[in-house]
Amino acid sequence: MLALGIDPGTAICGYGLVRLEKSRLIPVHYGAVFTDKDELPEKRLQKIYTELTELIHEYRPDFMSVEKLFFNRNVTTAIAVGQARGVIVLAAAMADLPVFEYTPIQVKQAITGTGRADKRQVTYMVTRLLHLKEEPKPDDVADALAIGITGLNFVRGEDLREKGSK
Repeated sequence: MLALGIDPGTAICGYGLVRLEKSRLIPVHYGAVFTDKDELPEKRLQKIYTELTELIHEYRPDFMSVEKLFFNRNVTTAIAVGQARGVIVLAAAMADLPVFEYTPIQVKQAITGTGRADKRQVTYMVTRLLHLKEEPKPDDVADALAIGITGLNFVRGEDLREKGSK
């Protein structure tokens, strides 16, 4: 099973494709879509949509995992991230790709065992779980891989429950 994890953002939109084979997690491809702050907002969103659409068509993931919008204090940032999430989810919908959403606490819990983990702990565990030689950079990429792994854990858990009830 192949998951596409997304850490939404307008300046940096992290992505990570992770495959689950038996009980092994395999990093397939990961990186980020970078947009220029001087570009028009609609052009930034177009770049995110276009690049993610290309990834979806090239790798054909089974589903997308995306981080739920976490609203803190900066309304402007929340609106921009919400717009990015919109084009991200649209890219999935246009490819008939199921989308699963997870809160930051759910991701931290799934990756580190505690919902209060910091970014360093998440990055460390992602690096270990995927047997990477070095930590993924920037943080948005590590977060996207963590979101993909979280999706695989949840989907695998649902599959096991379904098989157990038959």
